[in-house]
Amino acid sequence: MGAVLGTGRVGTLTRVALTIVVFLLLLPSHALAAAVAKDTSATLADGVPFKFTNGVDVNQVTGEVYFTDSSTRFQRSQHERVTATGDSTGRLMKYDPTTGYLDVLQSGMTYPNGLALSADRSHLVVALTGPCKLVRHWIEGPKAGTSEPFAELPGYPDNVRPDGKGGYWVALHREKTETPYGSDTHLLAVRIGRKGKILQELRGPKNVRPTEVIERGGGKLYLGSVELGHVAVVKASAT
Repeated sequence: MGAVLGTGRVGTLTRVALTIVVFLLLLPSHALAAAVAKDTSATLADGVPFKFTNGVDVNQVTGEVYFTDSSTRFQRSQHERVTATGDSTGRLMKYDPTTGYLDVLQSGMTYPNGLALSADRSHLVVALTGPCKLVRHWIEGPKAGTSEPFAELPGYPDNVRPDGKGGYWVALHREKTETPYGSDTHLLAVRIGRKGKILQELRGPKNVRPTEVIERGGGKLYLGSVELGHVAVVKASAT
């Protein structure tokens, strides 16, 4: 069973300062660019400038920063063209702030978006927005440097965040087969287990399109969106 965000509750959702929304939702493009650009040699990778820096996660032990550059052809304001054209110039990268070294872990990706470092720090789970998939990129162990399919998704993913149970919450912009007719709700997010299976769904009004879903204590889910001036807080039902 998934948690349901009812249409009537939209106006009464917990609201917080807009600055928090800006911090949560613009960190991938702006704070990341500012941090990486401290080393002027890190304004490009393999001779190619950053164009659409997007998802980000930090190894809390080493301080290494993992992030995506969704396209080398289109900017953030042209994100719809990345999907429409099937652009596959995206990259997954690692930045070491102690050495200033920037490494391209994988190139030729189709709209890499959000990402999350696994609990054991052995791999990254990366959302591919256009293909509606998650891939796992190994950074440790015998498979280091390789990627493999992880999960098929029912919608277009944005950010990916650990759920604290070995799995991940994935925010969905919209469903694959969504139409303006029929039900007035749609999938807002799904929780993916450590083996790539969908364990939980979160549904809500079609005018809500989250870009971020984070789970905190007590099963509370915090939803942010670049289209809204507040953060929603809902209680996820037990699976």
